[in-house]
Amino acid sequence: MSRSNEPASLKPIWYQIGTNLSFYVLISITIGIALGYFYPAEAVKMEILGKTFVDIIKLFIIPIIFLTIVLGISSIGDLKKVGRIGIKSLLYFEIVTTLALAIGIFVAILLEPGKIDRTGLMIQDASKFTKQAGSSFNWLQFFKANSTLQVLCLAILVGIILNYSTYRLKAVHILGKISHYVFTALKWVMYLAPIGAFGGMAFTIGKFGLKTLIPLAKLMGCVYLTMFLFIFLVLGSIMRYSKLSIWKYLKDIKEELLIVLGTSSSEAALPSMMRKLEKMGCSKSVVGLVIPTGYSFNLDGTSIYLSMAAIFLAQLYNVSLSSSELGMMLLILMITSKGAAGVTGSGFIVLASTLAALHRIPLEGLAFLLGVDKFMSEARAITNLIGNGVATLVIAKSENEWVKP
Repeated sequence: MSRSNEPASLKPIWYQIGTNLSFYVLISITIGIALGYFYPAEAVKMEILGKTFVDIIKLFIIPIIFLTIVLGISSIGDLKKVGRIGIKSLLYFEIVTTLALAIGIFVAILLEPGKIDRTGLMIQDASKFTKQAGSSFNWLQFFKANSTLQVLCLAILVGIILNYSTYRLKAVHILGKISHYVFTALKWVMYLAPIGAFGGMAFTIGKFGLKTLIPLAKLMGCVYLTMFLFIFLVLGSIMRYSKLSIWKYLKDIKEELLIVLGTSSSEAALPSMMRKLEKMGCSKSVVGLVIPTGYSFNLDGTSIYLSMAAIFLAQLYNVSLSSSELGMMLLILMITSKGAAGVTGSGFIVLASTLAALHRIPLEGLAFLLGVDKFMSEARAITNLIGNGVATLVIAKSENEWVKP
């Protein structure tokens, strides 16, 4: 038997490491950090590598979402089940993201990351975010700015139409072939992940420097701690309730996690994440409906960061918020946090909108966060990715659309 046909467990460890994409991504991230620290001027020039990789991956997002949803709905045949999965997904998203917001507020109040000396902070211009802040959330603008949501709606419509069409089987056959070619092309593109991770990490360290972390280390520590607790306590409990293991799940998606760590973008791992969840046992229809919707409505990491950042700024300016004001903040973030997807910098705009609605916390406080926001974007993106995968697995099991591989 040739070595290429051997089971992975029987191959030498050196062979497994040498063909493991995660290994190369991790090495690339390490080299990127070193370059950014020792040669920042050169490291900043590597931004093009990270951006180009993410841009290439984004080209796959629209066709993969469209093909997956259309094929999924067409194969179900039961439109009532499609509607039930959609409603269950949105209900799950609202409950979990609201819980994430509440946990963020609670931990920030408990640990008080904003009780620091402001004199050592690097202040940057936040006017481009505060100018866009409004006191109300515009659903039409949110939909127009979110291409993922637009494709989701179009794909659902096409899938429903195909269910009633006499050409359904022929269309499914053709779309299935196209889907195979798209995922094959994506498989080859993913070999560029180490280059993208290297470029993204080198730019981040070279541009902002590790020294920018020191003054706001307490806030970063609180954010990372809260997201860690959320993943292993909240999401872990949800997984245990569904008789699934959070540890096994994280091990299965380690490559996607490293890609997100290097690029600071959960979108970079979206296509491969959808394929990975199907391999875990989730049906194509559930993956196609839950994952794209989750990228707009289930941003657990972003929710935690937004609530903690708001409390951080209140503490920074010694603004004491009453319980009713905290409740109002939670309600506002429940709505505005749904707009923190699809547009670069939208998280800051959402935060500015929330602060403007409260009329208590100075908007210029956003300038304090700009220096370290990039270092926390990895934590947000990773938590968002993990949360959407958990939602897909749990909903698939609840709908009997999950088969143990």
